[in-house]
Amino acid sequence: AEYEGLLALMHERGDLVALNQDTHPGCHLHRSDPADVARVEHLTFVCTQHSQDAGPNNNLMDPVDARRLMHDLFEGCMRGRTLYVIPYCMGPIDSPFSRCGVEVTDSPYVAANMRLMTRMGSAALERIARDGTFVRGWHSTGELDPDRRYIMHFPEELTIMSYGSGYGGNALLGKKCHALRIASWQARSEGWMAEHMLIVGIESPKGDVHYIAAAFPSACGKTNLAMLIPPKSMPGWKVWTVGDDIAWLHPGPDGRLYAINPEAGYFGVVPGTNPHTNRHAYEMIRRDTIFTNVAVTADGQPWWEGLDEGSP
Repeated sequence: AEYEGLLALMHERGDLVALNQDTHPGCHLHRSDPADVARVEHLTFVCTQHSQDAGPNNNLMDPVDARRLMHDLFEGCMRGRTLYVIPYCMGPIDSPFSRCGVEVTDSPYVAANMRLMTRMGSAALERIARDGTFVRGWHSTGELDPDRRYIMHFPEELTIMSYGSGYGGNALLGKKCHALRIASWQARSEGWMAEHMLIVGIESPKGDVHYIAAAFPSACGKTNLAMLIPPKSMPGWKVWTVGDDIAWLHPGPDGRLYAINPEAGYFGVVPGTNPHTNRHAYEMIRRDTIFTNVAVTADGQPWWEGLDEGSP
C-alpha cells in the first residue's frame, strides 16, 4: 500500500509518467533533472583516517573535512519536505550472510526503488533489532546543483552521506554505496568478500549442481551471462540466475565458498537491450519496472536506442 501510495504521489506531482499498461503492466517512467543523469565517480569519496584503508581505486577525503562539508550541505536541506525512513536488508532476511541498513531520504522515487532493489520494511527492521548494527545512510536531493553534489562513505562508522543527486547509484544507497563500498570494509573486518560479480546456478541432467561467480567489466555481457537459459540442444540442463551484479562471498567451515546476491531486484542500463541481444532481460522488464530517462512512443511504450520497432 505504501508503494502504491508513493507511485500515486509521484504521478500527481508529475515525477512519474504512466506507460502503456496493456503492453507494460506495472511499469512507470521517471525523468531525472537533465544535469543529474549519471553516477558521479569524481565526486564519490571514501573517508578513512588512514589513506591505505580507502582502497586503491577510491577517491580519498579526510573524514573530519568530509563530515564538516556534508553537515553544512545537509543543514536545513529537507525543510518543507517529507522524510522517508527506509530500513532494508541486503540479502535474504534470514541469511547469516546478509547485512542491514537504514536510508533516510527526501525522495519518494528513492523509497519506491529501494522496495524493488532490497528487502525493506518491518522484516528488515526486526532483523536490525536482532543484529544490533546497521549501515546508516543519509540522502537528500538538495537543489540538484552539480557543484553541490557529493557521495561520501565513512566505513569506520558504517555511514553513507549522499547529497545533490536523485539518480541511480548516487541515491539508492543500498547498491554501490553499501553493497560494494561499505560492504568491502565489513567484509575485510569479518573475513569475507564483497565483489562486483554475477552468480549463476547450473544443474546437469544427472542432478549435479554447480554455481559460477564471474567478474566482468561494465557493458561486456555480465547480465547476459547471468540470465542464460539452456538451448533446446541441451535437454535436461537447468540454469538459473542468482545475481547479475554483486556477490557477497563467504568461505565456509567445510572449505567451500558460499555466496549470496545482496540485492532483491535488478538495476541496469537499458540501451542496446532487445530480443536479439538479451531476450530474457527484455522480457523481464516488460512488467513491474521503473524506467528512468527513456523515451516514449506515441502509444505510451518505453523506447531506447537499440530497439527494432517503435519511434520516440
